[in-house]
Amino acid sequence: MKILVVTAAVIEEQGKFLIAQRKKNAHLSLMWEFPGGKVEAGESPETCLAREIQEELGVVIEVGDIFKVISHNYGDKQVILLCYKCKLIQGEICPIECEDFAWVTPPEMSEYDFAPADLPVVEALQISE
Repeated sequence: MKILVVTAAVIEEQGKFLIAQRKKNAHLSLMWEFPGGKVEAGESPETCLAREIQEELGVVIEVGDIFKVISHNYGDKQVILLCYKCKLIQGEICPIECEDFAWVTPPEMSEYDFAPADLPVVEALQISE
């Protein structure tokens, strides 16, 4: 089984968190997630996350502390999801490599169809409300 190390940004502004919708032609098509992506060979998770957010949403972030680590089995692959608290530093969010994005409160997250690996992050944010 393939193991993928993936990063995700938990970005909060004024009590709302940034979520992104996966592209139509992607694995888990049109599901919502905390934005991020796969760690490439020789890349640190923090460098990966900053690069992925720049590529997907066109903004610069500051990667902070690790928030949650999740291991999820998708059948054909095992995903290790490293979630970091992050801050927006520069730029206007634009859905470049995703279908859409939204700013939502933890209670509002229940209205979105999240990728299975992201659900523990949603739950953690809802508990800390």
